[in-house]
Amino acid sequence: MTETAPISAQHRARHFFSRLRIGLFGSVANTIVTLCTLALLAWLIPAFLKWAVFDATWAGDQSACAARAGACWAFVSAKLRFMFLAFYPQELQWRPVAVILILVTLFSASALPRFWRKELLSAWPVAVLACWLLLAGGYGLSPVSSNHWGGLPVTLFVWAVCFASATPIAILLALARRSRFGGLRTLSIIYIEVMRGTPMVAILYVAMLILPMALPGAQFDKMIRAMIMITLFWAAYVAEVVRAGLQAIPSGQEEAATALGIGYWRTMQLVILPQALRLVIPGLVNLAIGFLLATSLLAVIGIFDLLNAARASATDPGWLGFYNEAYFVAAIVYFVICFSASRYSLWLERRLRADTRI
Repeated sequence: MTETAPISAQHRARHFFSRLRIGLFGSVANTIVTLCTLALLAWLIPAFLKWAVFDATWAGDQSACAARAGACWAFVSAKLRFMFLAFYPQELQWRPVAVILILVTLFSASALPRFWRKELLSAWPVAVLACWLLLAGGYGLSPVSSNHWGGLPVTLFVWAVCFASATPIAILLALARRSRFGGLRTLSIIYIEVMRGTPMVAILYVAMLILPMALPGAQFDKMIRAMIMITLFWAAYVAEVVRAGLQAIPSGQEEAATALGIGYWRTMQLVILPQALRLVIPGLVNLAIGFLLATSLLAVIGIFDLLNAARASATDPGWLGFYNEAYFVAAIVYFVICFSASRYSLWLERRLRADTRI
């Protein structure tokens, strides 16, 4: 038993390097692409290191940064709080920090199959309500207008609430589009195609201008209006991904469930939807990443997400013009979130595939 472990490890290492060699140099085209990529990296990496490390300014003020040609990390250290929390009152910034912690905890629990229970579904509305109360105030907390919200809490909050709310709506739309009732199917098709054919910027303008006129008696905060319209907009895109998963399930499974006397909704809940959603995990994660990046469009209605807070930090007269450093910090945050989501998607696919093996 003691000799098999090193042999298996050597075999895995040999298999890995063999796949790497074939992928990089397995054909003439692969070899050319690999060599061009290496040449590009050899040209970019030294220049980047010179800008980011060797010629960078790590401490001082704007004049110290102006004297050097590299990056001004002193600007980042001075404006990092603003990039992440924007205009939220400084004495109350523990509240958006708490929102970030709540959302990260909720994401982590939702990502692990061991926590997929009814209690988790109940925890979502409670956590969302807690985040809203922390940001907006009330019940003993000082009120803060949504005009002062911004940064990473807004990005994560809008992303989490809108995507989570859009998913059940999307499932109903996907089922309606495959319905045998012609009227219901037509309405769902019209809704999905109209939403998918409308730019998100136009949807946000509808939330700001048309929705208050359509509901004159209801005075909603602009953040609520934006989140409602974003949820309805994203639901159309998620519905098409879910519909693709439903179409991939053989019709014989639904027919077998019907023959056993199982009703339509129980068949969807127990037989069809679990398989369909498992098949479209990559598509859902891809949409989630795209939706996260699309939150930057909230700037058109005066809501500062992470990217726009980073851009605004470079307009401070005391630190004017350091856009490269601001965008670099925002890019790192977006990359960490998106790369983690893509790795999680691969892990979840393997996990669910292993759980369904007989």
